[in-house]
Amino acid sequence: MNMLKEGDDVPAFTTTDQDGNTVNWSDYADKKVVVFFYPKASTPGCTAEACNLRDHYKELQDQGYAILGVSADSEKRQSNFKEKYEFPFPLLADEDKTVINAFGVWGPKKFMGKEYDGIHRTTFIVENGTVTRVIDKVKTKDHAAQILTEV
Repeated sequence: MNMLKEGDDVPAFTTTDQDGNTVNWSDYADKKVVVFFYPKASTPGCTAEACNLRDHYKELQDQGYAILGVSADSEKRQSNFKEKYEFPFPLLADEDKTVINAFGVWGPKKFMGKEYDGIHRTTFIVENGTVTRVIDKVKTKDHAAQILTEV
């Protein structure tokens, strides 16, 4: 797993969002972006994290941030997740792991004694195409505060 770190440029990518719309990284390259990766839509931790960002969306926008949520879920699953919880930001359906691999968040994980490969819950703060911060110890219920508080 070769995760992007501070100072790295985000590689160009193209994928689709929850509605099947094409999303190009170049559309975000000159913005401040919060890119948060989560293991699976509609699971308790991922729901808490995304709802926390939704509830603080205005504060994040006021700081100039665009938000992109990413998991390997299908467009339909992402769409259901977005609709159910009324997220104001796009969720990328990265089934082929293009974005996940570009950021380097896929790798070995352990859960209840079992090892498997999956998405590491990680958030990247990106400005003008360059990673300025990586949050790898995400507090799902208080994630917006982690983003808004400089480390």
